[in-house]
Amino acid sequence: MEDGGRINAIYFKVPNSRGVVYYLKGNSKSIKGWGKFAKDFVSNGYDFFMMDYRGFGKSSVKRSQEKVFNDAQYIYKWLTQYYTEDKIVLYGRSWGSGIAARIASWNKPARLLLDSPYFSFRYNTNRYLFFLPLRWILRYDIRTDQYLKTTTCPIHIIHGTKDRLISFTQSEKLKSLYPDKITLHAIEGARHNNLPDYPEFFETLYQVLYVKPKTET
Repeated sequence: MEDGGRINAIYFKVPNSRGVVYYLKGNSKSIKGWGKFAKDFVSNGYDFFMMDYRGFGKSSVKRSQEKVFNDAQYIYKWLTQYYTEDKIVLYGRSWGSGIAARIASWNKPARLLLDSPYFSFRYNTNRYLFFLPLRWILRYDIRTDQYLKTTTCPIHIIHGTKDRLISFTQSEKLKSLYPDKITLHAIEGARHNNLPDYPEFFETLYQVLYVKPKTET
């Protein structure tokens, strides 16, 4: 990166891919523990890219909100060297949902998928202060609600109705702000970390992945 930091990532490619899923992960573990999620996308004909944020795994230099956004945007622009934007699907999981929303607002990807997103980072931490250290609460104010205002691509939200870490209500609030942009897929009974236990999750995911961009015939 321009500031001297290094970003580590995983990049899976398949023959004759339909495009690439650019996956912005949650804030736990390094990509060593997240690469297993690639199979859900490569099996559907998509290349898959996921990076470690600063301070995770082999990615170096202290993390900040500005650095995370800049890194994510840098990677997006790097991907456009190999894919047209109508072939890029942004996927944001949990903490990464706000980052994905920010990147979608700056660009024109085919679509944006938000998995268990928060209305805004500050909104969620005000509800669950005991989950996060004070330094995180003061350093981050990721405004998913504002970023979606200027996002022009179709937006799909997948969220478990029994999520206690990031409440399903937050996705409902996002949907109510932009009802014409957002399709909300409720996974009944699912919590924050067990969405893959529900067949409905995969049915929804695969359905969204197979939606053809307007430029395709």
